[in-house]
Amino acid sequence: MLNEASQRELTDFAESLADLARGVLSAAHARLDTEIEIKPDGTPVTVADKEAERIMRAAIKRAYPGHGILGEEFGPENADAEFCWVLDPIDGTKSFLSRVPLYVTLIGLRHRGAPILGLIDQPILRERIIGDNQVTRLNGRVVRVAEVPLAEAVVVSTDFDNVRRLHRGARWPRLADSVAHTRTWGDGYGHLLVASGRAHVVADPVMNPWDLIPVLPILRGAGAVVTDWRGGDALAGGNVIAAAPNLHAAVLRALYD
Repeated sequence: MLNEASQRELTDFAESLADLARGVLSAAHARLDTEIEIKPDGTPVTVADKEAERIMRAAIKRAYPGHGILGEEFGPENADAEFCWVLDPIDGTKSFLSRVPLYVTLIGLRHRGAPILGLIDQPILRERIIGDNQVTRLNGRVVRVAEVPLAEAVVVSTDFDNVRRLHRGARWPRLADSVAHTRTWGDGYGHLLVASGRAHVVADPVMNPWDLIPVLPILRGAGAVVTDWRGGDALAGGNVIAAAPNLHAAVLRALYD
């Protein structure tokens, strides 16, 4: 575990990275046209996406040349280092393309393989949430997940099509009928909503390491139970169910019992 001074230094640096990305994305959001490319997996990537990751990588190399980097757009560099920064400059590219302000920048930090720091930044709404597995703050204010009955829960997910396609054994219609409502306020912003108590359950059907590593310290710091869809390790499963403890248990019962 890091001492308080080291944790503060790294948190401040993560915020400086988010500031750099926010500058790029805010300017790109204001433009009418968006330059895009299609990646080999068929998903879009924007010039702004690449530029934001490029400047964050350069800042890390200047400040911490011994640290590793894992980014969505430019891959791993020294990713087995004691400290490794995990970057997703635009999580929610489809939202960004339509200028829906639910896309975010995700920044995480691993220490000896374990996620110890996470940051989610929405540049247009100017919302930033940071967690270190112990405490989570939204724009400087401590926040917690909300423990509500299943019938009152708001469930967010990035994509219901992937729920149906990838989790055929889950009783998703049963869960949807048991809660207040479900919404696709997903990608990283959905995790911000749950960690701050605005929504109650995040059920993301599939996540890459650069999507997942940054949100884990935030959700855990806000008091959430975080597992994969079967109640196991989220990183190993590559998907997430996260909620306050009693609600999390109720969600898994609705999906599988």
